Amino acid sequence: MTYQELDAAGRRTGTPTPYGGRSAAPPPPLALPRRGPAGRRTLGALFWLGLAAAVLPWWLGTPPGSLAGTADALTAAGRITGLVAGYLLLVQVLLMSRLGVLERLLGGERISRLHRDLGATLLVAVVAHLALLVVAYAELEGNSLAAEVGVLLSDYQDMVSAFVAAGIMVAVGVTGVRAVRRVLPYELWYHLHLTSYLALLLGYGHQFSNGAQLYEPGPVRTGWTAAYLALVAALLWGRLVRPLHFNLRHRLEVADVVAESTDTISIYLTGRRLNQIDLLGGQYFRWRFLNAGGWWQSHPFSVSAAANGRWLRLTVKVVGSHTADLRDLEPGTRVWAEGPFGTFTAAHRTRERALLIAGGSGIAPLRAMLEELPAGAALIYRARQPADVLLHEELDWIARARQTSVWYVIGSRDDPGPRQVMSPPGLRRLVPDLLRRDVYLCGPPGLVEHAVQVLREAGVRRRNIHLATFEL
Repeated sequence: MTYQELDAAGRRTGTPTPYGGRSAAPPPPLALPRRGPAGRRTLGALFWLGLAAAVLPWWLGTPPGSLAGTADALTAAGRITGLVAGYLLLVQVLLMSRLGVLERLLGGERISRLHRDLGATLLVAVVAHLALLVVAYAELEGNSLAAEVGVLLSDYQDMVSAFVAAGIMVAVGVTGVRAVRRVLPYELWYHLHLTSYLALLLGYGHQFSNGAQLYEPGPVRTGWTAAYLALVAALLWGRLVRPLHFNLRHRLEVADVVAESTDTISIYLTGRRLNQIDLLGGQYFRWRFLNAGGWWQSHPFSVSAAANGRWLRLTVKVVGSHTADLRDLEPGTRVWAEGPFGTFTAAHRTRERALLIAGGSGIAPLRAMLEELPAGAALIYRARQPADVLLHEELDWIARARQTSVWYVIGSRDDPGPRQVMSPPGLRRLVPDLLRRDVYLCGPPGLVEHAVQVLREAGVRRRNIHLATFEL
């Protein structure tokens, strides 16, 4: 095993020291077994079956030859896009329900990606549904488009709420664009996104009072009603019942706050029955600290140490007012937690060996994961200067115990050492069996995006690259 630090000139320096402090739990004797993809494939099959079932009533109820005219064809297209939009909205809200089974099978990264992709499709379906039907009805009734909108709003039941729901979904879709999201405060974006629930409520009446396939009593209407009831049950369970049970059972509270660097802290938590928390290294919780300044907001942070039955720890970089306030947490402060979430874990690897690439405070979930990976893992830790390297004594100690190679790559992206290492030839020289490993990435967006590009150029498959992405 090797422990090496690369300075700005690309030279290897430094000698690690074993870590024997109180904050590191002994690595478990056995690595976590891998979990297969069968569950994800089952969920994928259920999604496509549900989409087919949503559109099937229109197909069965439309006689051949009934779409001869332009207005009829536009009406049919509007109804199909409406059914698709209604189904996708149900799926979108289900992805936000925090159901444990979805988190275990899909994980935060995949859920976020699905939510983003389906959200774009939903936005197109909603706009198409609205536009197609307005044009079709205007042609049938001989009205202008503006006049037809007025007719729909005044003469059709629940149409005002449907237009409001469409507006909400457009707003949510726009704020979901990466460039827009980056300039919004996290809490503002998060609460705007929660208005998706309001869109579901506002659109419900329109679907059943004006939907050609849903307004008449029968199996189709009953099926959609059952889907809405199941979704409400999922939301209550994932958002209310499960978190309430977890917090009443474990009663977490702050034990200590430790400065890891000038802008990074570790928060230690204690509670009851911590040995019964089904926690994997690399997973995260949504944390709400119940003091005067923090009780009203929650933020996702990964645990930075594997489960040990005695305490939990999260390591946080101070980047705003909320994280700055965490420095002043008093021991005994109660904590409300939701989780654990995510498949950014050793159990979800596809290969036996792994390469971990971290930047700055992105080391937190990877440090926890190192305790549960098989021997022979490798870690590349990027930092601009030695003071930015966090938990290095623990990393060196765990590396020796688990036969792991660790490289501290110090300097800016343009310095010779980091530029040499973070290139396809550099990664292949450092990790010769790179293409036979899973790669876990966590750090600033720029580092992650660059590393993904380099890994893909080096020949690593996208399915073998795992990103630490928090849920919505």
